[in-house]
Amino acid sequence: MKININIDCTPEEARTFMGLPDVKPMQEMMMQEVQERMKANLAAMDPETLFKTWLPTGISNIEQLQKMFWSQFNNPTQNGSKE
Repeated sequence: MKININIDCTPEEARTFMGLPDVKPMQEMMMQEVQERMKANLAAMDPETLFKTWLPTGISNIEQLQKMFWSQFNNPTQNGSKE
């Protein structure tokens, strides 16, 4: 024997009937916090901020790399070649 029951109701009505909590206020609060965090992170990702953050480190590393290369070229006896 088969019995089919069709119930026509909205999700809110079904949630109330089944005794489930209304999570809409919590979802709105969480979405607001997610939006605030995303805005804060996007502000930190603007090109000028990235440039100021990365440039000093990048320049000092490039200068150190150049100094290392020049020191190797200026001291050929340390490289294993004996002239």
